[in-house]
Amino acid sequence: MDAYFLTERHEGLRREVREFAETEVRGRLVDMEQSRTVQSELSRLIAKQGWIGVTIGREHGGLGLGHLAKTIIIEELARVSGAMGAMAQASQLGVAKILHFGTEEQKAAWLPAIAAGDSLPTIAVTEDESGGHVLGMSATAVRDGDDYVLNGRKVFVGNSHVGDVHGVVVRTGDGSTGLSAFLVESDRPGFRLGEHRPSMGLHGFSFGELIMEDCRVPAANRLGAEGQGLAVAYSSSILYGRPNLTAVSLGIHQALVEETTRFAAERQRYGGPLAALPSIKLKIGQMQSRLMTARLAAYHAVHLLDQGLPCDAELMNAKLINVEYALDTARNAMEVHGASGLYLDRPVERYLRDAHHIFAPAGTSDVQLLRLAEMALGQGKGQWSERLAAQINARAS
Repeated sequence: MDAYFLTERHEGLRREVREFAETEVRGRLVDMEQSRTVQSELSRLIAKQGWIGVTIGREHGGLGLGHLAKTIIIEELARVSGAMGAMAQASQLGVAKILHFGTEEQKAAWLPAIAAGDSLPTIAVTEDESGGHVLGMSATAVRDGDDYVLNGRKVFVGNSHVGDVHGVVVRTGDGSTGLSAFLVESDRPGFRLGEHRPSMGLHGFSFGELIMEDCRVPAANRLGAEGQGLAVAYSSSILYGRPNLTAVSLGIHQALVEETTRFAAERQRYGGPLAALPSIKLKIGQMQSRLMTARLAAYHAVHLLDQGLPCDAELMNAKLINVEYALDTARNAMEVHGASGLYLDRPVERYLRDAHHIFAPAGTSDVQLLRLAEMALGQGKGQWSERLAAQINARAS
């Protein structure tokens, strides 16, 4: 199946990222789990490999390899560390807003630094009081001469504590046309970070709070026209957020299957390996089936995206399947491990915790189902993959 989608360049990229993950990331896992601190140094090291610029065109110093290559990078990092897979996906999500809505001047100013690993971007939309209801946000930007003055807070911002430039969506007016997006550098006066709060999983990754108090930003830092903030948020979430999180789930899923099959082959029960028991084989067979189906959905969706074809439904479905299947496989993995899976020296409990973190971002499974239902019923509101197909094709060519 993989051969249908993957070229030798993709396979070479997989080997490159896997070797890096095994040599540079795996040895730090114990410290990451014990300290639960943001891995700034490791995040920068990953960025320096040039992988954050995988969808950035060569004219701006990027790899220009597209979304399938991006999926492979995130997947292979997440196979070893869900946290570092999440780090890579969050920064690549931050690339989307500049590619889709940046002016030529903004692209020239920001994309080469991102591609080189010198600047890590983020996107900041969610607020504590509005959650996934984007139109419920209250953070504001008020025009003042050649600047805008921003006030408000954003939460659950991926790479909050390692990001250099944040794509912040705030309110500049009323209703759905009253949102605008801005590039806010992390060293601007009036900008600060909330305290890093360790969470259940993804230890080493930061998804925290941004605070803006009379933060003055040049009008030249606005992405798109005033009032296009909703488009910035939605297009970034659909075309980057969903496939990126799909890739994180896929990497965790792969790790779950590998660890469980290894455990079942080594652990002895009833005079033979645990894997010889029919009940265990059934669970492992189901895990493998889910993994194969999840990978097919993931690769198919981003393959269509790389071709500039309408694929919003496929991207939603890929996120839905990969998240749900990874969670189901995590439960099966814990069942196979039994009490052994509860100890911290077994990675399976980490995979379980990390997998739960991928459920909510870019829309929960219920959100994906609702949107898929709207498409089935002919109630869809257009596809971002179709609207931005010309840009996607131009970068691919």
